[in-house]
Amino acid sequence: MSLVVGADGLGRPSWAAHDPLLRDYYDTEWGMPVRDEHGLFERLSLEAFQSGLSWATILRKRPAFRRAFDGFDPDRVAGYDKDDAARLLTDASIVRNRRKIEATIANARATVALRESGGLADFIWSFQPTETPRPLTQGDVPTQSPESLALSKALKRAGFAHVGPTTMFALMEAVGILDTHLLGSHRRGTSGVWS
Repeated sequence: MSLVVGADGLGRPSWAAHDPLLRDYYDTEWGMPVRDEHGLFERLSLEAFQSGLSWATILRKRPAFRRAFDGFDPDRVAGYDKDDAARLLTDASIVRNRRKIEATIANARATVALRESGGLADFIWSFQPTETPRPLTQGDVPTQSPESLALSKALKRAGFAHVGPTTMFALMEAVGILDTHLLGSHRRGTSGVWS
């Protein structure tokens, strides 16, 4: 699949061409640099919850996730106990998956612990490759890379969970570490990270 040109004359990948929520996310947020701990913890958490589901499902539930997880404040989530996990498992407005909920709590604790060695943002961005893909079609976009595999392994060693190499590749795309916008997309190169 190549770019779909919308009524506004702008080319987008098919996943972002029709649903207004996905189109707005693509046009304004996806692939833009996120370099702060709070923003990266939220994106890391949402990518983990997305595993096995559609991104549209997660975006629609994002306000509920923010409410349920105290705005993805790592300090607050790190303090969650079994009662909080039980509360989240009964919250129908989010994805009620025990492993993903427990991973988010563990990841908050690991995020707080990383502050002693530079923090989550420096840690994740240290895996930025020297080159980014240059896809013509969606089929040209990889689903993982040597860097996403290395990031996955390093995060697991640091106590993070539910951070496989495919999920980490999606995170790297979402936060601007990679630019996998299709060549010809109006968003290609707009992050300021890649030309």
